[in-house]
Amino acid sequence: MSPAEARLKEVPSDMTDAEWGQRVNLAACYRLIAHYGWDDLVDTHISARVPGPEHHFLINPYGLMFDEITASSLVKVDLDGNLLTKGPYNINPAGFTIHSAIHEVREDAGCVLHLHTPDGTAVASSQEGLLPINQTAQLVTYDLAYHDYEGIALDHDERPRLQKDLGSKNHMLLRNHGTLTVGRSVASAFERMFHLERACTMQVRTRMLGPMAYPVDPAVVDKNTALLANPDRQELRSTVLVWPALLRKVERLDPGYKN
Repeated sequence: MSPAEARLKEVPSDMTDAEWGQRVNLAACYRLIAHYGWDDLVDTHISARVPGPEHHFLINPYGLMFDEITASSLVKVDLDGNLLTKGPYNINPAGFTIHSAIHEVREDAGCVLHLHTPDGTAVASSQEGLLPINQTAQLVTYDLAYHDYEGIALDHDERPRLQKDLGSKNHMLLRNHGTLTVGRSVASAFERMFHLERACTMQVRTRMLGPMAYPVDPAVVDKNTALLANPDRQELRSTVLVWPALLRKVERLDPGYKN
């Protein structure tokens, strides 16, 4: 039994098993982001849709560090920005703009993850963007969208443009800003972000060695794209193979995330 499944035995009386399971997975994701050094003080944000027809989603309480976040501290919000849980913290208004935009139009957006890492932001701020110059990058580039920077995301009028630019893609570089991934589950959104961030770091390091990367045969890129462009297979890998191992890691780091 996974840590999340074990915790379902202690579901608070005011929520469903499905919501509590989503809370446990999302809290674990916040802890993993902190563990990998991808957090940015109390800024950036990860959201997860609450199972059900209401389009409610969970997001971090604005003011907690990522390594403090627990399942019960996550804030539930609707698409109009109304807080549906009581607590001492509000939510990041820029985070609401970005995440509500995606949850509004993407039924498959079980989780949305947004970061401001040094390497991810560096590549997002470069003219060339992310290139398929290595195997890890090719896990991403066939499914990668771009959105131009419009300033701190406080203007809800930006949401239609963000929705249009993302389309059906699951990875995005927010120009001059950071990285973003979408997954059917917390597991797949996290694994996509792991590959996106790693690909950006690899490109930054490659560029440090000189202006020219060793070329990849376009036919090989096409071959890999044909192999990878199977969302069902990707979701199965993330949820069955990768995420249980990551939950074990979080358990070793601090099992208090489940509180």
